[in-house]
Amino acid sequence: MTALKKCTAIKALLWLVLLCASMQAWAGQVAGTVMQLNGPLFAKKADGKVKILAIKSEVESGDTLLTEKDTYALIKLIDNSEITLKPNTSFVIEQFSYEAQQPDGDHAIFSLLKGGLRSVTGLLGKRNKERFEMKTPSATIGIRGTTFTATLVGGIPASVLPSPAATSSLAPGLYVQVIEGMIHVSNTGGAQNFAAGQFGFTPDILQPPVIIPSHPDIQFTPPPAFSAPSGAPAAGGAGKNAAAIDCVVR
Repeated sequence: MTALKKCTAIKALLWLVLLCASMQAWAGQVAGTVMQLNGPLFAKKADGKVKILAIKSEVESGDTLLTEKDTYALIKLIDNSEITLKPNTSFVIEQFSYEAQQPDGDHAIFSLLKGGLRSVTGLLGKRNKERFEMKTPSATIGIRGTTFTATLVGGIPASVLPSPAATSSLAPGLYVQVIEGMIHVSNTGGAQNFAAGQFGFTPDILQPPVIIPSHPDIQFTPPPAFSAPSGAPAAGGAGKNAAAIDCVVR
C-alpha cells in the first residue's frame, strides 16, 4: 500500500510539473471574459503576478483563477462556452485556442485544482470534442455533449497528500453530477457510466468511480443573475447558442 501511495505521489508531482510547463508555453492568449461575478476573483498569471478581475475582465491561457469564500464567477470563453466557478475554487486555463475558420488549431485544456464548477460547452467542444480536457488530481474529464458539474472535496486526494485539508464530512475525491445526457468516468482503477440525474464519485486515480445513490449534499447555488442571458458574446465568440457539455473522465 505504501508503494502505491508513493507511486501516486510521484504521478501527482509529474502532473504539476507538466502543468507548469504547458502554462508557460500558452500564456497570454485571450481565452474569454468574466460575464458574471458576485465577489472577489483573482487571476494568478503565469509569471506569478496576481490581478484582481471584474466583470468584462479578460482571462488568458496560463491564468489560475481563484475565487474567494462566497464568490461565484461565470466565465464565457471565446467559443461561447461557459464555466461557472464555485466559491473557494482554484481553476487553471492551461491552454485555450479557438478560431472559427481554423478548427485544426483548437485546444482546450483546463485543470481543476480545488473547489468546483459547472461547465457548458461551446463551438470548440462541438466540432473538436477530443481536444477538450479538464484535469483533476483524480481523473481527466473530456466532453461529448452534456451538462455536468465537477467538485473536488479535500483538494488533492488522500493518496497524494499525507494530511489533506478537507473541510467537509464527505470523503475526499472527485464528485460529478450529470444534469443532461450521459458521461463515462474512468481512471486507473476502472470505469463507470453515469446517466442524467445520477451522481458519481472517485476518490483518486487508483480506485474505480462508482455511482452514489443520492445527492452528496454539495451546494451549487450561484446568484439568480447567473441564469439570465449573459449578453454580448465574449471576445472572439462565435454564435449565440452554446450546446451543453458531456464529459468523459478518464
